[in-house]
Amino acid sequence: MQALFDRNLLDTSVLHGDGTTTVAKKGGDNIGFSGHKHLKGDKVVSFCDRNCNVIAPFIAAPGNRNESPLLREALPQLTCIAKAVGLDLRGSTISLDGVYDCKANRKAIFNRDMVPNINENPRNRKTTKPGPKRLFSEDIYEERFRTIERVFAWEDKFRRVIVRYETIADVHYAFKTWAYTMINLRHFCRS
Repeated sequence: MQALFDRNLLDTSVLHGDGTTTVAKKGGDNIGFSGHKHLKGDKVVSFCDRNCNVIAPFIAAPGNRNESPLLREALPQLTCIAKAVGLDLRGSTISLDGVYDCKANRKAIFNRDMVPNINENPRNRKTTKPGPKRLFSEDIYEERFRTIERVFAWEDKFRRVIVRYETIADVHYAFKTWAYTMINLRHFCRS
């Protein structure tokens, strides 16, 4: 891990997080379906650093669940992985989109000594949200499109994880973890 820091390949000053949905072809466990929304699949929330390295394994849920509560499940995983490999994430900025804009998510990020950079969701308000102005940097937010969205695009290069063909969730998530591992290994394969 120290070699990654020495070669400036791992930059955890800003972590970008987002969720993606995988469509399921077959039935199986952990596949969501609600009565009004015909979505069979699962949703994943993951984090990457400024250099598009996937930092934490993902939190998965049925595809019909909202992403916002999943962040509160993903943050303990993120800090656990960081502690296991010797990363100090205190003071890091967590950049997320407006889906994650709620008091509970901001509090969960602050409780881990990190700084939230969440685009405020207007929710059909005519006026601004009451209370103190939230921390938000447009430059860091725009960086998301070059990082986490790029990671998801690279993930789509692995045909096995674009559509979920496996009926057992553990097999599908093993392929997804393998794809993220291959994305992280691209630094070592460069000549």
